[in-house]
Amino acid sequence: MLHTLGKTGITVDKVAFGALPVQRVGMEEAVALLRRALDGGITFFDTARAYTDSEEKLGAAFEGLRDRLYIATKTGAVKPEGFWADLETSLRNLRTDHVDIYQFHNPAFVPRPGDGSGLYECMLEAKKQGKIRHIGITNHRIGLAEEIVKSGLYETLQYPFSLLATDRDKALVKKTAEAGMGFIAMKAMSGGLITNSEAACAFLNQWPVLPIYGVQRPSELEEFLSYVGKDLKLTPELEAVIARDREQLAGDFCRGCGYCMPCPQGIQINTCARMSLLLRRSPSAMWLSEMGQGMMKKVEDCVHCGQCAAKCPYSLDTPELLKRNYEDYKNILAGKTVI
Repeated sequence: MLHTLGKTGITVDKVAFGALPVQRVGMEEAVALLRRALDGGITFFDTARAYTDSEEKLGAAFEGLRDRLYIATKTGAVKPEGFWADLETSLRNLRTDHVDIYQFHNPAFVPRPGDGSGLYECMLEAKKQGKIRHIGITNHRIGLAEEIVKSGLYETLQYPFSLLATDRDKALVKKTAEAGMGFIAMKAMSGGLITNSEAACAFLNQWPVLPIYGVQRPSELEEFLSYVGKDLKLTPELEAVIARDREQLAGDFCRGCGYCMPCPQGIQINTCARMSLLLRRSPSAMWLSEMGQGMMKKVEDCVHCGQCAAKCPYSLDTPELLKRNYEDYKNILAGKTVI
């Protein structure tokens, strides 16, 4: 199923590749995965300067194949000198002379011309030089995302959107489409908590968005490749899956975005704060292993400094989530709770 990203003219299949997870596998494995994705019909790849060696892996995989695909990457720069350093590094890593969509990476404000930061002016100059084709931005905060759409300054918005979307999230998608902006749907599987890929894809096919699916294993990739070129529809069975997911994941839960990290006490917050869900929605053996137990025990070191809660884009009470998940974890280990 094809989708065009707003006024950019970029038209690709609605199965796109989120390249954050490829930083967790070796170069050879990543290159094989990325090339298989391209050969299987995926032509849109999203990465970021912040994803360690993800850009380098895309560069190694797609050198000489650049005209067959679109690449979006991101900068977290807050000053012009950082912007240019990031862009040149990205171009070098990606082994290309241009980025199709260059995005501000989850900024705390909406960069605008004349705001004193100089950042938006950098985007315009980079576009003039031909180093980027389109100006985009990502965010996790609904209020800022709405402000971005109203600004009329950006060609694409990347924002979390999945079958767990709220009414306000859905309204944002509609406003983005009305503004002629492309909407890139991150967290399409809600950080791995959504486990039925067919339900996720069928839901997202009903909306004017381009979903990016994070992939790091060949088995995951083949699952998503099976949906390329297909117009998946919501069936009563898939609707039932979605209803169960919404019921089980209702309320406050950690999406695993990682913006709370690093923890000064060394707690793996973005995993520990959603451990109860991971145990019930994915194979539990790894989480209950000696390594998993050690990771969860670190929660005892929390000093309630509040840094994680202050940085959470979803305004979650992260220390409380850690406490609840740790208590549940201990009960499961002790056999008091069955999963």
